[in-house]
Amino acid sequence: MLIFLQPRIVLLSVPKTGTTALEQALAPRAEIVFRTRPEIKHLNLRQYQNRIRPLLAPLGGPEFETVAVIREPLDWLRSWYRFRARDELIGHPNSTARVSFARFVDDYLHPGDRPAYARLGRQSEFLAGHDGKIAVDHLFRYEAMPALIDFLSQRLGTAIRLQRSNVSPPAATDLPPEAEARLRDALATDQAIWQAARQAP
Repeated sequence: MLIFLQPRIVLLSVPKTGTTALEQALAPRAEIVFRTRPEIKHLNLRQYQNRIRPLLAPLGGPEFETVAVIREPLDWLRSWYRFRARDELIGHPNSTARVSFARFVDDYLHPGDRPAYARLGRQSEFLAGHDGKIAVDHLFRYEAMPALIDFLSQRLGTAIRLQRSNVSPPAATDLPPEAEARLRDALATDQAIWQAARQAP
């Protein structure tokens, strides 16, 4: 999470949506930076509302606006799978190196206790406010990153250049049609939110 006091912007760090590259490019311009440990860097909207927004209230002035990125849900899961398949995780409970993508998806959708590698939430949960509704002021598609960069450049008054960072290794992520249909049905809410997210400045 990055907080910019003058333009009144809070950039939430949704995991696997290019947040590391954004952090590297923008952290020097932010007055407040939450990074390094995932539970600090990836504070969700409710955590921001409960813990961080009250700390900003004494500053006065207009409300801070929240900004976030959402990735196409199946692509988001594929990115997690590839990320957890990297060599340095082999032997760790989070590793997917010896698990097929179909097995990963099946475990992810399991309603009970899931293996560590499949314990992931939903982007919709990250972006929801206290009432369970999406409450981010400016939500952009990951696949339309230039739109977000244009928006932030205008609000921050400076040019922004991103460099690729934290890129996941390649891995096979094909699914049988019935498994993909089941996954798409389970992620229908996230898909609808992604469809409605901004694609242009």
